[in-house]
Amino acid sequence: MSIIFYNNEEEKKKAYESKKKEEESGNLKLCTEVLPLIKFFPAENYHQKYYLQLVRELMKEFSSMYSNFNDFINSTSAAHVNGYIKGCGSIKMLMEEIEDLGLSEKSNNRLIEIVKGYGR
Repeated sequence: MSIIFYNNEEEKKKAYESKKKEEESGNLKLCTEVLPLIKFFPAENYHQKYYLQLVRELMKEFSSMYSNFNDFINSTSAAHVNGYIKGCGSIKMLMEEIEDLGLSEKSNNRLIEIVKGYGR
């Protein structure tokens, strides 16, 4: 069971379209509810940028960039790096934006190593 929350009618429409497309491509029925977002509660800190937090050397750099954990949570750079570490994105995509992530050469190389490990 999963849930997709939406903020407006356009998001609602896209959620139903996405669900339908997935069902048709897999010839199955998804048990996914589509509901309006009424109130948002951020997850606990240990869930924030979870995959990034598992890579000590990259977290050390982000900790020096953001002394306030909320700034880290809200960082788009940290969000992108977290996605790459999780396995979302290709090495080509990473190379196109790596200079914009604001990391040191050592951290860039570590991130490249991680993403190449996925073979994408």
